[in-house]
Amino acid sequence: METTTQNDPGKTVAIISYITIIGFIIAIVMHNDNKNKSELGAFHIRQALGIFITGFSLMIVSLIFAFIPILGWMIVVLIQISYIGLFVFWILGLIAAVNAEKKALPLIGDFYQNLLKGIK
Repeated sequence: METTTQNDPGKTVAIISYITIIGFIIAIVMHNDNKNKSELGAFHIRQALGIFITGFSLMIVSLIFAFIPILGWMIVVLIQISYIGLFVFWILGLIAAVNAEKKALPLIGDFYQNLLKGIK
């Protein structure tokens, strides 16, 4: 866990990246500006994108299983319950961004840091 200074312009990018898809796009644009570019901002952009990708993937799987009677419906219910966990991950990421910490999310954080390492 690394903590940066309060003057870090990447902190704003980090916080905005968690606030909806529109905020994520704004964070990407801000991060591409050289005065806002920082490792903290890139870290949280990768984490937020990981949350969005996971949520979208769960939604697609849920739509596929929705057409399978009984067993599929039970799987859909489990997927819907997993959205609570995804919401908790979102809160954890947002708190880490507000505190200017580079703290990976449980379960999915390190995976998405490696997968999205091209975002710098």
